Amino acid sequence: MHLNNYFIQQSFFIFRFRYLKKWMNYIGMICLRLAGMKIGKGTYFSKINVTWPHQVSLGNYCVLENGISFKYDGIYSKGPSIIIEDEVFIGSGCEFNINSGITISKYSNIASGCKFIDHNHGTKEGQLIGPQPSVKEKIVIGKDVWLCCNCIILKGVIIGDGALVGAGSVVVKSIPPNEIWAGVPASFIKKR
Repeated sequence: MHLNNYFIQQSFFIFRFRYLKKWMNYIGMICLRLAGMKIGKGTYFSKINVTWPHQVSLGNYCVLENGISFKYDGIYSKGPSIIIEDEVFIGSGCEFNINSGITISKYSNIASGCKFIDHNHGTKEGQLIGPQPSVKEKIVIGKDVWLCCNCIILKGVIIGDGALVGAGSVVVKSIPPNEIWAGVPASFIKKR
């Protein structure tokens, strides 16, 4: 009797976490495609949050972990504004708060908890901050870039090919190719 219960429990576990989860992810991806999201061949993700699916384009063979948020911060407009090219890895809990645009080039690795914000409040003196128009600039992440855990990338930043950004860094200015930067605000550490 004890052995039968064990096999029933194991069968349920395998069905739930191997097969049912895959089918639910597949159905979710079909729904997002119908809503306008571009999803490349071999790209895999499960639980993500998307405000405007047509604003997101995922390349081929990308891997996205759970809890990623794609927030297009604006009214309806033609997309995509969030472009992720082929073979990009994005860790859990990353947030894309985009209004102008972001491009993440091929083979880049984005670790868990990274945030991308391409706009900011206006700060003109003598005016209320809230009603001022946003200041916007696109973000570009080059090819083969590694952003370690909990980095924050702000508006107008261009990270060159092969660059590396240390954990917990706040990047406020562009980084040349093949350099290692870290800190708050991020600054040059050494060449790769």
